[in-house]
Amino acid sequence: MTNWHRFSDADVEIEHQEPKFEGFFTVFNYKLRHKLFAGGWSNWIQREVLGRGHAVAMLPYDPIRREFVMIEQFRVGALPTSKKPWLLEIVAGMIDAGETPEDVCLREAEEEAGLKVDALLPLTDYLPSPGGTTERLYLYLGIVNAESAQGIHGLDDEDEDILVHRIAETQVKQLLNAGEFDNSATIIALQWFFLNKQELLEKLPAHKV
Repeated sequence: MTNWHRFSDADVEIEHQEPKFEGFFTVFNYKLRHKLFAGGWSNWIQREVLGRGHAVAMLPYDPIRREFVMIEQFRVGALPTSKKPWLLEIVAGMIDAGETPEDVCLREAEEEAGLKVDALLPLTDYLPSPGGTTERLYLYLGIVNAESAQGIHGLDDEDEDILVHRIAETQVKQLLNAGEFDNSATIIALQWFFLNKQELLEKLPAHKV
């Protein structure tokens, strides 16, 4: 595969990086410059960047019943652009200090959907919005028994109110094609699954399929 990257982090010079606001998230102010494609260096640039840690999202799938387990919850960030700010999503959570992405998958599956994960397969990881946040998101496929998935879940101390849905694989594909999913982690995980389904399921132990 051709390495088409011309620059690396060594081609960025940071004069300062300091927090300007610290609350649920942290906003950092950067002053930096970087090398230019035409040669030389850029001007000194100041940018505010949201530091919110890194996150994991897991697509729960039951290969026996051919069902996905999805969750529905209110999202304040959807209010300005959506008349339906209750979004249909996959299980997700932030990575706390000392946790691995796999730890988060297991924890959030239990907290958000009451699920036990039988097997985990990494899909991909990506930067959701690198122009404004440092967050990296890790995507997994989680093999589950959907039969037990039901009810309302979430942590009271985090004001979570999460409704669990079992949805047939064929219906999920129809919803995806119709543009019914409104968040990037869910869309990317489902697209990855449908593009690579056979290869993914071949990685599972025979008794899981």
